[in-house]
Amino acid sequence: MESAISLNALVKTFGEHRAVDGLSFEVPQGSVFGLLGRNGAGKSTTLRMIMDIIRPDSGEVRVLGRTMENGLKDRIGYLPEERGLYPKMKVQEMLEFQGTLKGLQIAESRTRASRWLDRLELGAWKTKKVQELSKGMQQKVQFAAALIGEPELVILDEPFSGMDPLNQDLFKDLLLEVSRGGTTIILSTHVMESAERLCQEIALIEQGKAVLNGALPMIKRAFGSNAVQMEFDGDASFLRQLPIVDTIDDYGQYLEINLNKGADPQQILQAALGKLQIRRFELVLPTLHNIFIQQVGQEAADV
Repeated sequence: MESAISLNALVKTFGEHRAVDGLSFEVPQGSVFGLLGRNGAGKSTTLRMIMDIIRPDSGEVRVLGRTMENGLKDRIGYLPEERGLYPKMKVQEMLEFQGTLKGLQIAESRTRASRWLDRLELGAWKTKKVQELSKGMQQKVQFAAALIGEPELVILDEPFSGMDPLNQDLFKDLLLEVSRGGTTIILSTHVMESAERLCQEIALIEQGKAVLNGALPMIKRAFGSNAVQMEFDGDASFLRQLPIVDTIDDYGQYLEINLNKGADPQQILQAALGKLQIRRFELVLPTLHNIFIQQVGQEAADV
């Protein structure tokens, strides 16, 4: 599959801090691609180099088959982590302005701005100044600004920031709709649950380096199937003492249990019978959350 983005050995240093350190990966065209890592891992710096906001010290960035140039930016939508809105402009006028920056005629820009405001449930706020909107509403406006030009590539840096669960679902539905239309989406986040549900491919970076890269199902299979999800009533603290247990991610009445290599999951079930009221017991591939903790924790320990 042709790559929408190709990064080759990118390096970016700020003073004595190397924010990106020899980073390479490919983003397949038409995919939803997760650029993952904890805060400070180098995600935003990488996105700014892709957008040509800052230049790498060395390495190469190719976007939609070429190096960045002025006309290419009109084919890209970008939602930065830090909002790039004009606070004193009215919402509708600001979106219309953003559309004209992408080359739209004013009439078309006005039509698209109105359509996006309605879809994002902001129609009643179109004559308000941006600064009068809540943080979540401003994030919706920023999202509309990224998509108003109907770009071939959309780059979203922490798009769910400040969003309540209902609006997160709204964003998710719109992202899937845009993706199914053939648009490539890069989703940069440290929220593993969102990435696991939306992304087909990921790159997990730590200290500016890729520690995992590829198709998400293949990555999960590579980490084995020695994980158990269990819902129950009762006190399950005794499970931590079992020698077959590696780690437990505890949510109260729900556990994600990672077993030692070669362990038999039936031993967990046998130990729990008679002590817990089990509602669900399932052998699963490890979650992206647990893979993240395992990989990032290991990388941090090696430093």
